[in-house]
Amino acid sequence: MDRARSAFCTVSAMYGIGSSKAHLLHLQRNDMFMALCRGIRQAFDPRGIMNPGKWL
Repeated sequence: MDRARSAFCTVSAMYGIGSSKAHLLHLQRNDMFMALCRGIRQAFDPRGIMNPGKWL
């Protein structure tokens, strides 16, 4: 992970970061990006019933 970050790369699967690497997302994205994702999710799913426990 450190080598990828130092080369300005990310670790992800073919269609996104995947649930196995979700705990590493905060290392690849800044706080503003994370807040934006949470805001989008909240706008579309305010009750948290669509795919609970998953990112966008």
